[in-house]
Amino acid sequence: MITTCGSVLRSFARALTGPRAEPVLMFVEGAAGEGKSHLLQELADLPDAPEPARRWWRCGAGGGPSEEDGHRPEATLWLVDDVHRADEDELRRLRGVLEGLGPGSAAAVTYRPEEIEVPGLPLGGTPMTYPGRLTVLTNRLAPWDEERVRRATEEALGGSGCTAEAVTRLHERTGGVPRVVVDLLAMVREQWPAFTGTAAEVDAAGVPPRLAELVLSRTHAVPPEHRPVVWAAAVLDGPAGRDELAAVSGLGAGTGTGALLGALEGAALAELGEGRYGFAVPLAASAVRATLPGPVRQDLHRRAANVLSRRQPVDWAAVAGHHRAAGEGHRWLRAVERAAESAEASGRHEQAITLLERTLALPGLPPQARARLAPLLARNAVTGLRSDQTVEVLAQIVQDAALPPAVRGELRLDLGLMLCNQMGRSHEGWQVLEVAAGELRDVRSVLAARAMAALVTPYWPGVSVDVHRGWLIQAVAAADDSGDAAMRTAVLANHVGLAMSCADPEAWELVEQLPVQSTDPACLRQAARGLCNAADSAVWLGFYERGADLLAAGRDLSARSGAPYTEHSAMGTRLLQQWWTGRWLGLDKRCEDFVAATADMPFIASDAYVVRGLLAVAQGDWGEARSWLSQQGTFGTEKLPVPLGAAAAGAVIRLALARQEVTAAAEHARAAWKVVADKGVWPWAAELAPWAVEALARAGDGAGAHTMVRNFAQGLGRRDAPAARAALVWSRAVLTETEAEASAEGRRSGLLEAAALYGEAAAAYGELPRPYSQALTTEGAARCAIAADTEGAPDDEGASGPVKDAEAASRPAPAPEEDAILPVLAELESCAQRFTDLGAVWDAARARALLRTRQPVRKGRPPGRPSHADQLSPREEEVAQLAVSGLTNREIAATLHLSPRTVEQHIAGAMRKTGALSRRDLAHRLDATP
Repeated sequence: MITTCGSVLRSFARALTGPRAEPVLMFVEGAAGEGKSHLLQELADLPDAPEPARRWWRCGAGGGPSEEDGHRPEATLWLVDDVHRADEDELRRLRGVLEGLGPGSAAAVTYRPEEIEVPGLPLGGTPMTYPGRLTVLTNRLAPWDEERVRRATEEALGGSGCTAEAVTRLHERTGGVPRVVVDLLAMVREQWPAFTGTAAEVDAAGVPPRLAELVLSRTHAVPPEHRPVVWAAAVLDGPAGRDELAAVSGLGAGTGTGALLGALEGAALAELGEGRYGFAVPLAASAVRATLPGPVRQDLHRRAANVLSRRQPVDWAAVAGHHRAAGEGHRWLRAVERAAESAEASGRHEQAITLLERTLALPGLPPQARARLAPLLARNAVTGLRSDQTVEVLAQIVQDAALPPAVRGELRLDLGLMLCNQMGRSHEGWQVLEVAAGELRDVRSVLAARAMAALVTPYWPGVSVDVHRGWLIQAVAAADDSGDAAMRTAVLANHVGLAMSCADPEAWELVEQLPVQSTDPACLRQAARGLCNAADSAVWLGFYERGADLLAAGRDLSARSGAPYTEHSAMGTRLLQQWWTGRWLGLDKRCEDFVAATADMPFIASDAYVVRGLLAVAQGDWGEARSWLSQQGTFGTEKLPVPLGAAAAGAVIRLALARQEVTAAAEHARAAWKVVADKGVWPWAAELAPWAVEALARAGDGAGAHTMVRNFAQGLGRRDAPAARAALVWSRAVLTETEAEASAEGRRSGLLEAAALYGEAAAAYGELPRPYSQALTTEGAARCAIAADTEGAPDDEGASGPVKDAEAASRPAPAPEEDAILPVLAELESCAQRFTDLGAVWDAARARALLRTRQPVRKGRPPGRPSHADQLSPREEEVAQLAVSGLTNREIAATLHLSPRTVEQHIAGAMRKTGALSRRDLAHRLDATP
């Protein structure tokens, strides 16, 4: 039975505490370091066992009991450690003790199976007579699994160092042997006080001394003429067949087999699987390799390269490493090239990038090799996912004057694509792409078309859409001249993105032209990119169902054609689509997981950052909102694609308005609006316009607000952009409402007009569907209708504007005509419930506050305030929820139309009733309240 320490303890306890209390003998086998001695100590401390006398017996240490000790009348628990060290006399005495175990007595006997004299017989070759009443158990300890290694890592290094990468590497290198895991973690902790959790740091820690001493002593015990087979296993550094070990060792088949048998008998090597041999602890190979003289080691690596090149499939990366260690530079570079090509062909771009980066960073690389390998790196980096390191490597290589012009132009092209798409350095990337297009125009028309196609992409700030259209004309011509099908598809994919972003009528026809059934993998990758471009643009336009279909097709084609960058981009689009369509359950976690998965290249997760920030705004967690909307400091928000930057800016402006920071909101609105206006893709103003218009109007810049609305309307024209059209109506409603509030005459008619516009916007959002935007505009319609139909309403403010007199707003207003206002109140109550269902805590609280200030007093309720004794009142609970989400008293007051003093009293009441000691503690108390 293969088992863990815990299951050994449980089975031993069951045997000891059984109804008959018969004697028990348990054999426990385990390799060195698997915790046998630790297990015996736990057995000695077993709380459920009876209380016999504990007798320790450490074999090989001298002394020990006599045979008569096995016939002692009292119950005894024998803890026998390291039987593999016992000599024949000690084994004879031990057998006598075990044969004489009486009722209530037990024995646990541990040994290393690889070191006992007679395999399978821990007590030696002399047969033992087991009494009939004796229960005999056998357990073999198992190494730790990855989860157990993770727990040990967390205990030793803390949570920050316990990364999945580090845990996996620790488990791989130690084989899960507990003693080695613990020793290696101690070395990591000492060597890397600020351990960041990389596999490279684990590898650099070295070999624990205990492990090195064990493996080197076992290697030394192998006869000198047979040791090369152990050396061969160390150089191959992984499971290998008998013939492979014989070939690498240079011993030949016959001698090699005998040497392998000797190494297995002496536990220098182990059988790792059927017909596969190596070190039981992979890390041990490093200790053996370190002892080999240079010439011997080089010969072993040379033979290892030849052996591995005959395996199928060939691991060219491993072959390359052996050629390099053997000093065979030319073969090493050729193997690196083949390894990268193989990885690229099978979609393992990250593996190719890592190998090529490491190779190209080495000094003294021949120019011819650099010219072959650098384009491979660039091609994989653009298709895959990578960090700043690749960009820096490529930036250095393109400065090499020895590179052929065509190669330098190709590298510059891929560098520009990475800077724009993966690093967010669009201004720099645009300049690099323009240079690349010029360099390649006369030498490689296919790549020139690719550079021009990249310049068609409209997402980046700073360049007008007309410039992109100009590059499109050149790209189409260059692609047609090249005659390359994949390049024509690449240009078409970017044409699709441009046309769909601008809501051009031809966009959907262009999507149909993408060759999704092509048999050319390069064409398929470009077609997948075209589908994902179309999906992203469609989602921004408001075509959520059609966008979802395109997204599913694009993601599937990306996965099948090996385009991880496109696949990850599609994941960001999916998060946006889920935000807009109200699928918020678990969305915050999905965003955070995406950000964590792309931590080494955060720009690719910019969609997730923004969506997570938008959620935090709605939930009232404004501190978190600012952090997420600013990309948590990973890169500047000015680098965001134009539509995403506009959406983030809209949320930041909304926060500033809610905090009554009107001047700051207006400044931010003007800056963000200029970016969209300079680009000229007006559907992208949809997520910014309502908040920007409100900011300017409330700051007293009515002319600027009118100009925004007029430019937005003219820019849209008659384009089919449902989300932008709904946002345009919303913006007009905001402008009408703010003008009516500021007007002494025509206030009521202006508010009614604003209510109608809000209602029109809500209906448009309902058609999309966009439930959150629909609820916000529905709330706006109710707010204006209530203000218009209630006497004394002119001093009240809306959802985002400042409360002019919070105390006055909290006083009951004169009752309106009940028949006229009841439908509005019912709609507002339904709106508040929709906010609640979505999880928009802040919005729900604001809507309910507005509802309570205008709702008629219900008949039949006794006079005076209702009593809530020790339970929170509805208002206290509402205030407490906003307080624990991070809002200040002033912000809560603005949201709920209360004075800061009233908010302070409600929070004090909530803390008193729940027993909370602080706002943080209040959060825990509220969570615990049924």
